[in-house]
Amino acid sequence: MQRESMEYDVIIVGGGPAGLSAAIRLKQLAALKGCDVNVCLIEKSAEIGGHILSGAVMDPRALAELFPDWKRLGAPLNAPVSEDRFLILNDTGGFQIPNWILPGCFHNEGNYVISLGNVCRWLGQQAEALGIEIYPGFAGAEVLYNDDGSVKGVATGDMGLLKDGSQGPAYQLGMELHARYTLFAEGCRGQLGKEIEERFHLRDGADPQVYGIGFKELWEIRPGKHQTGLVIHTGGWPLDAQTYGGGFMYHLEDNQVSVGFVVGLGYSNPYLSPYEEFQRLKTHPTFSEFLDGGKRIAYGARALTAGGLQSLPKLVFPGGALIGDDAGFLNASRIKGSHCAIKSGMLAAEACFDAVAAGRHGDELLSYPDTFRQSWLFDELYRARNFKPWMAKGLHLGSLMFGIDQLLFRGKAPWTLHHPGADHKQFKPATDCQPIAYPRPDGVITFDRLSSVFLSNTHHEEDEPCHLKLKDDSVPIRVNLALYDAPEQRYCPAGVYEILRDAAGDNPHLQINAQNCIHCKTCDIKDPTQNITWVAPQGGEGPNYPNM
Repeated sequence: MQRESMEYDVIIVGGGPAGLSAAIRLKQLAALKGCDVNVCLIEKSAEIGGHILSGAVMDPRALAELFPDWKRLGAPLNAPVSEDRFLILNDTGGFQIPNWILPGCFHNEGNYVISLGNVCRWLGQQAEALGIEIYPGFAGAEVLYNDDGSVKGVATGDMGLLKDGSQGPAYQLGMELHARYTLFAEGCRGQLGKEIEERFHLRDGADPQVYGIGFKELWEIRPGKHQTGLVIHTGGWPLDAQTYGGGFMYHLEDNQVSVGFVVGLGYSNPYLSPYEEFQRLKTHPTFSEFLDGGKRIAYGARALTAGGLQSLPKLVFPGGALIGDDAGFLNASRIKGSHCAIKSGMLAAEACFDAVAAGRHGDELLSYPDTFRQSWLFDELYRARNFKPWMAKGLHLGSLMFGIDQLLFRGKAPWTLHHPGADHKQFKPATDCQPIAYPRPDGVITFDRLSSVFLSNTHHEEDEPCHLKLKDDSVPIRVNLALYDAPEQRYCPAGVYEILRDAAGDNPHLQINAQNCIHCKTCDIKDPTQNITWVAPQGGEGPNYPNM
């Protein structure tokens, strides 16, 4: 069967802040110049914002460049930060670090507590009003190439395939979308971005990307405990001092709070469960005093890039560019990425518009990395570049040295540290590590994985091909179980991976519950042998996050 095709000037893969901002900027420039640019944006979620998960405290700087009148236009930034608290926890209490000691990157004056999903929904409305074609429910499944090797566009995934790969009664062939340039904005560890990096050797000379997994729950708490705009960040317990991570609580409007936890995926103990550590965090008085008597209304998890400037790949290739977290634009020291994503999308769009207006196609948009290096975004990431390498040396030494880096050198120390290596290489053998006994969930403050997945509104067709691919079916038992006690059972935040045995406790095998997958990409990142590959399932499937 021959796939149908459609032609555009620019295709954008991904409806997050980077992709939407790029699309909007293209149309804004076209209007200013009195010309037209045909822009199409596809998004794998059933709706714009449905797969978006972030803390989030937003710096409005980039949004104000995109829409100087964002307040008049009704952008959903409704909770200005009213108070900052940064605490170091131990198992019984902790202490608050005075704000005057904190480096500027940890301050949030002028920022807003937001739902990034709702901000993306609003950006989607602005994009449609400008005439951008937006197609939610269509996953980019394949990169298309011209005869000269340049990127030609993408193909959306086939729909209606059965578990064995055959065509079901509702089968629909995917569509080819061709463009002069294609911008990849799939978010952290994008499936197509990963392929592009490998094909065009974009990571040559860059540090390995390093990641975290972020958990988030949305709670409705008692009005007397709510303080609109309160921002709390924590370090320390429940993690040990050598494991990177921290907690947060952000007070939105309407008595709602976001509570969450980030764990760096470079941890070494295969018995560690990031999900269970998050549940433990909520039992600390810093969090439980707010959550007691409240109601959990949503849950989600997502991997995030944390490598910073030295982990950025080459941003351009023949026929397109990487933007947002598909490239790694996140400032880990500020615990923020949405403003970085928006700015990167705008910079790429400006380079793309100039190329289209000049009648070019299929070449490298070299002005995009050039303008990035001249932008405030580069300066911000440069000042933050040593944060994650210092923190990889432990909470205490890392905090001290990064404090010196920021307070004494203003982020411009005459050295750049590098990351110790890829996250999947950091596991120690299980025999060298101590198992961790986690408490049972109480169903009030702490919860099991499956009840959490239920709150993520995740849906996949039962009879479709598994979108979690194993390169070698023997590896999970022969290597992962034998050496690391099957860590995929613990690093997955959705109970996707289980080791099952027969009645006698023998003959272990891996069961993949792909219907539980919330598309966090952690397995693709942390699997010690890189045997698991995440690919997009049918468009429209996965979680559907409200107000996240």
